[in-house]
Amino acid sequence: MESIAAHPRPSATADDGRTRDRVSALLLEHGPQTATELAGRLGISPAAVRRHLDALLATGRVEERAAGHGGTGAHRGRGRPARHFHLTDAGRSAFPHAYDDLALTALRYVAAAGGPDAVRAVAEQQLAGLERRASSAVEEAVRARSGQPVDRAQALAGALTAEGYAATASALSGGGQLCQHHCPVAHVAAEFPQLCEAETAVIGRLVGTHVQRLATIAHGDGICTTHIPGPLVPGNRPGGSRDSTRAGNRTAPARPVPGERGASRPGRARTAPSSTTTPTNDRERTPA
Repeated sequence: MESIAAHPRPSATADDGRTRDRVSALLLEHGPQTATELAGRLGISPAAVRRHLDALLATGRVEERAAGHGGTGAHRGRGRPARHFHLTDAGRSAFPHAYDDLALTALRYVAAAGGPDAVRAVAEQQLAGLERRASSAVEEAVRARSGQPVDRAQALAGALTAEGYAATASALSGGGQLCQHHCPVAHVAAEFPQLCEAETAVIGRLVGTHVQRLATIAHGDGICTTHIPGPLVPGNRPGGSRDSTRAGNRTAPARPVPGERGASRPGRARTAPSSTTTPTNDRERTPA
């Protein structure tokens, strides 16, 4: 007969997950506690609680501190000092938040008081810090390269990934694409496209050329996709200068994102940039 122990219950992992969620909830509700205190509230042994605490420590959801002043109190008496377990910021992030609702309420108020331009100013201010951090990373990464937009996009993808955007960049025959597989503000941007417009402008400045959004998560697409024009035509200056002409810039994308400033408009041969600060190209002013 096969040993039952050789086949653990399928629900064991789920049970462990539920118990660890209860441990996290107790730390959130009651603050720092010892393993013995948690065991009393859970109705299980301290040894079992420590096993779950070890797992939470390994994932960064909980941290352990010695009891005493500032968590570094001196050891008094015999035995080990009391250890208290604290919920970390990562542990707190697993609980529901109302950040999106708060942001929507604030932006609705801004829109009512100052109109779309006021919302755009808020979006640009919110992205200013991201642009500074990403700019440093991009410039450092491309210092030993050619500085072409596609090269800069590769470096930018790494910088955006570090910010939580899960970004990738790829080179295509007509230029390249920057893909963001996660959008931290998708729910808010669905109502306020100025956030997408400001982000597109930031991408354009960082890669050094006019870019165009083909898809966004905020509009229901699976990923945010940004088209980056092709390499420089011989004779033009490198580095995305304002008067440089790039291959592939004349053709508008087949499906621009609704609400984007860079979307094509019937009866016009030029594609408006997504921000007034984004470099434009002379070829866009030439009738098709």
